[in-house]
Amino acid sequence: MSGTSATTAPEAVPALHLGSGEPLLLLHGVLLSPHCWERTATLLAARCEVFAPALGGHWGGPEFPDGRYSAATLADRVEAQLDDLGWRTCHIAGNSLGGWVGFELARRGRARTLTAIAPAGGWKTPSVTQLRAAATIAPMIPLTEILRRLGRSPVDNRLLRWAMAHLLTKNTRAVSRADISAVILAALHCPALPALTAGTLRGPSLANMSDLTTPVRVILADSDRILPAAAHGRRFLRELPESADRIMLNRAGHVPMLEDPERMATLVAEHIYASRDHLRAV
Repeated sequence: MSGTSATTAPEAVPALHLGSGEPLLLLHGVLLSPHCWERTATLLAARCEVFAPALGGHWGGPEFPDGRYSAATLADRVEAQLDDLGWRTCHIAGNSLGGWVGFELARRGRARTLTAIAPAGGWKTPSVTQLRAAATIAPMIPLTEILRRLGRSPVDNRLLRWAMAHLLTKNTRAVSRADISAVILAALHCPALPALTAGTLRGPSLANMSDLTTPVRVILADSDRILPAAAHGRRFLRELPESADRIMLNRAGHVPMLEDPERMATLVAEHIYASRDHLRAV
């Protein structure tokens, strides 16, 4: 991982909002925050007005008083934010849980295009894949509680920084210290985690995607250690309409924006501007 020990620790942000042009919503995954999009958002802001909010129950985002966190309730909150911005529709790119929320927003007619990066929610209910997804996330609940009690020290722990980078990316050396510090801090401040884990076990997965009219680009990663593409990508590859783009990233992990923001910005922008060749009512 690049960076030095003198790097100032990141702070929570409710949202990144920068640039001008096509409206673009960026959605992060579970246990993460808008920080994971920062370098990619900066690149995209040259051509788009970028809004990357902290999801409810995540670092920088609002806590829901009733504690009911799911892809649907998180989408409710994001929809309200889009209304506040005056964005009836926008382009959406979402990673992991953010991809799932992106599909929910597309169902509601809010997406001009959708780029789903290693999206969650592609399991059948019930299924072994669903159980494995919950089993991957569940150990983080006691682990984050233990680390939270250690105060500032988790961010300064070199082994923990490497372990988190290894979990989320393929090329750990490409991840900056500031980015991985933000990942750790976000994981320690995620009250939504228990409810989202329980929802993975009990709640519904994504609705049938075969009738989606939104232009979709699904991007899977060949070195995804959280939602391995061989299992979790199968339904997206099979069920999305024939017109959907299907891309497999080589030598990339679950959160590829952390290790290759330039490539991710290019893939998102390509999908946005390719879609403008076709006239659609939005």
